[in-house]
Amino acid sequence: MARNARPTAAKRNREKTLIERRQQKEARRREAKDKKDEETPRTDGIDPDIADIVPGPQPLADWQIEDEVEATDEGESAEVK
Repeated sequence: MARNARPTAAKRNREKTLIERRQQKEARRREAKDKKDEETPRTDGIDPDIADIVPGPQPLADWQIEDEVEATDEGESAEVK
């Protein structure tokens, strides 16, 4: 018993919905990517998280300065590392 070789209307409808769903998904991905690109403020290719970091020795933190002052008050020599 040979079957009809032509695709049925149901199969065409399924394929059409699959294609439509893929296009919607791609559009959502594109919108999300564009939105993400707009939200990240990058200037001159410099990452804003590390823009203010200066290489080399860093200044002492507040708690380190307080410890140094206390040590010199007690007559001990404070070593700065």
